[in-house]
Amino acid sequence: MSDWEDEYDEDGAAIPKSVTRSAPTESKLPINVYKTQNVSFGVRNGPRFGGPRQEKAVSGGKYGQWRGEGGLRNTDPEDGPGFRTLGGGRSGFSPVTITVENASVGRIIGKVNKGDYESEVVIFGSSPAQQKAKELIEDLVADCPSRGGGYNGGAGSGSVWSAEELQAANVTPVRQVIDWNAIRENKDKYEELKWKDVAPMKKNFYTEAKSVSMLTTEEVSEWRKENNNIFVDDLKEEGEKRPIPNPCRTFLEAFELYPEIMENIERVGFVKPTPIQSQAWPVLLSGEDLIAIAQTGTGKTLAYLLPGFIHMDGQPVPRDDRGGPGMLVLTPTRELALQIEEECNKYRYKGYKSVCVYGGGDRRGQINVVKKGVDIVIATPGRLNDLQMNELINLHSITYLVLDEADRMLDMGFEPQILKILLDIRPDRQTVMTSATWPVGVRRLARSYLKNPMMVYVGTLDLAAVNTVDQTILIVSEEEKKSYVFNFIRSMQPDDKVIIFVGKKLLVDDLSSDMCLQGLAVQSLHGDREQCDREEALKDFREGRVHILVATDLASRGLDVCDITHVFNYDFPRNIEEYVHRVGRTGRAGRSGAAVTLVTRENWKMAPELIPILERAGQDVPTELVLMAERYEKHKKEREMSNPREGQRRWGRREPKW
Repeated sequence: MSDWEDEYDEDGAAIPKSVTRSAPTESKLPINVYKTQNVSFGVRNGPRFGGPRQEKAVSGGKYGQWRGEGGLRNTDPEDGPGFRTLGGGRSGFSPVTITVENASVGRIIGKVNKGDYESEVVIFGSSPAQQKAKELIEDLVADCPSRGGGYNGGAGSGSVWSAEELQAANVTPVRQVIDWNAIRENKDKYEELKWKDVAPMKKNFYTEAKSVSMLTTEEVSEWRKENNNIFVDDLKEEGEKRPIPNPCRTFLEAFELYPEIMENIERVGFVKPTPIQSQAWPVLLSGEDLIAIAQTGTGKTLAYLLPGFIHMDGQPVPRDDRGGPGMLVLTPTRELALQIEEECNKYRYKGYKSVCVYGGGDRRGQINVVKKGVDIVIATPGRLNDLQMNELINLHSITYLVLDEADRMLDMGFEPQILKILLDIRPDRQTVMTSATWPVGVRRLARSYLKNPMMVYVGTLDLAAVNTVDQTILIVSEEEKKSYVFNFIRSMQPDDKVIIFVGKKLLVDDLSSDMCLQGLAVQSLHGDREQCDREEALKDFREGRVHILVATDLASRGLDVCDITHVFNYDFPRNIEEYVHRVGRTGRAGRSGAAVTLVTRENWKMAPELIPILERAGQDVPTELVLMAERYEKHKKEREMSNPREGQRRWGRREPKW
C-alpha cells in the first residue's frame, strides 16, 4: 500500500496514524519534507476533454484539505469538513502548479483521477518547500512509465512488472453470449434431462361402481341439472375428446374400495356429497387434471383432499424412499391454510403427517417439522418460496398439486412465486385448480400449468352469489353508516353470528373499539394484527365466545364457519368479486343466511355490476340502485365522448364522483 494512502483494518475502518510516518519504500520523496515544512498537495483535473476544473488538495496522505487563516480549509466540497492537515500557522505563500499525467498522479498522491489525460498538481507551502517538492515530483514522474507503456500495457522504464505480466493483466476476458433462441428451442430437451431420474408415478385409482356405470345419459343429465346445474367439459386441445365420468351420487359409490375413508366420512356424519364433490371425485381418481369452479362454501376442499390421500397411498415408491412430501396445497391466506390443515387432521388417513407453512408463523418451527419428514404441505406461496429458495424443502417428490382459490392468489400478486414453485415440481404431476370465479388470469395459469384438464363447474361461469342468502341493499350516506350498523347489532337474536366487513384496517380497530366501549363482545381481524391474535380472534368467533367479527377482506375467502347467520358490508368492497365472496361467508352447507350491504354515492360505479348479481340470485333490486347505475353509465359515456383518450386515462386511474 502506498505511503500516501490511509491504511485500513480487516473490517474496513481506517487506522489512526500519527503525523510521523515511516519512510516509503518506493517513493523518492523524503519524508522529512512533510515533517519540517508546511507543505500540502492538491490535484486539479485539466479541461482537456471539456470537463470542469476541480481542485483537490492532499496533505500527509489525506487529500482534500489545506491550512488557511483560522484553521482547516477543505477545497473539495464532496469530502466535507473536519480533515486534519500537517504543519501549523498560515502559509502565506502562493501555490505552485505543475502538470503531470493522471497515471503519475495516482503514483504520487494515491488517487487516480479518471476522465482526463492530464492533471495539475498544486503545491502549497513556503517557496523553498514548494521548489523542493516540485523537483522531487518531477524526478518521480520521470521514473514513472509513459502513457504508452508500463501501466498501459508496455514495459516502460522503471516498471516493476515484466512485459509478460503486464500483457496478462491487460487481457480483457471474452464475454460469453447466451443463445436464448437455442435454449427456447431445446426447452423440452432440458426439461427431460432435469427429470430423467425421477421416480415412477401412478395416477389412476378409479374403479367405477356398478350403480354408476348403469346410469343412462338421460339420467346423468337430469341429475346434474337438479344439482345446481353441474357442467363438465373436456379441455383437451388435441385428439379425440375423452368420455366424461358419471357422477358419484353417494360416498359409497366413490370410496367403496377405501374403507378407511368411509370410516372417516361416517365419523364426521356427512349424509351425501355436494354437487362439486360428486363430479370431481371420479375425475380425480381417474388421474386427470381438474379445474373446479364453484361458489364458496360448496365443499371444494374435501373434493381434492380425499383423492389426494388415495393418490399418495397408491404410489409405487415406498413412503420412506420418496425424500419429501407427496402432496402440496397452495393457498392465498394464512387463515385458509390453517383451515385446510384442520381438515387434513379431521380426515386423517394412514398416519399421513401434514405441516402448515405460512408467513407470520414460527419459521424455525416450520422448518424443523419439514426436516423431520411430512407427507402433505399446506402453504402460502410467499413462505414456501422462501423455504424453496433456501433449499430447506424438497419439492421434487410432489406428485399431487393443488392450487386452491387460484383467483385470490392472483389478485394478491402471488403469480411470480407460484411460477417459481412450479418449476421445482415434476411436470407429470396431477394438478387440481379450484376457484370461485373464472377470470382471464386463472385461465392463463390453467392453460400453462395443467395438462389436458377437465373442467367441472357448478351453476354458471358467470359471477354469481349463492342463492341461499337473502341480500339487502341500503342506499345511505357516509355519516349514517355507524347508526345503521349499531341498529343492526341491537336487533340481532342471541344465536345470530355476523361478520362486519370494512375496507380499511384502521376502521376495523376504530369500529371494534366503539363496540367494546358499548359493552359488546367483539373480535377483529386484519393483516396488521399479530398471527397469534388473528388465530385467537377466529377461534373465539368459531367457538361462539363472540358473535361479532369486524374484518377486512382477509376474512372473505375460504373462512369456513358454518353457523354465520349474517354478513354486514359496512363498506362496499373494491370489486364485485369480493362482494360475492363476502356474501358467501353465510348460507353455507345448505343453511340459509342474510347479507346487508350499505351503498353510498361514492360506490355508484359498482351499481351496474351489482344489479346482475342480485338478479341471478333472484333478489329484489332497489329502484335507487337502478337509478344510480343509469346515472353512472350516462356520465361515463359523456366523459368518453367528450375526450376519449383523456377519459380512458382517467377511468383507468380513478372513478368520477357522484
